[in-house]
Amino acid sequence: MTTAIHRLVETCRAGNDPTVVARLRSGWAVMGQRQVLTGYCLLLPDPVVPHLHALERSQRDLFLSELGLLGDAVFAATGALRINYAIFGNVEPALHAHVHPRFVDEPEAMRSANPWGYDWQQAPAFDVRVHAPLRDLIRQHLERLGATV
Repeated sequence: MTTAIHRLVETCRAGNDPTVVARLRSGWAVMGQRQVLTGYCLLLPDPVVPHLHALERSQRDLFLSELGLLGDAVFAATGALRINYAIFGNVEPALHAHVHPRFVDEPEAMRSANPWGYDWQQAPAFDVRVHAPLRDLIRQHLERLGATV
């Protein structure tokens, strides 16, 4: 089965995806194609698997550990209040994890809501001219953490 996650990993491998933050041992850190919360990233396993439990224990532990490191990097780069993590796979049945920075200046109604409550169609699309400096700063934090390949 080919999913959007499979296609995204292929573009990461090809080296022509501007959303790529960094190659990690477990996969790819990328910025979200919609920046509903500035600094929103995903971790995509490479190779792609259908769900977390399809990974061998050591690979699962690595993926989850690197998810935490990506969260650390997003937290440091954005000045977020906290980081929310999500793994679903219901719409795209392939493992991928979401890293959502949450900010003190979010609208009050959204502060305790999940990020899917935002209007994603109105969210800014990733724009290399706008988002590359933050993408690069997240990468620098991942490098300092020793997470990049």
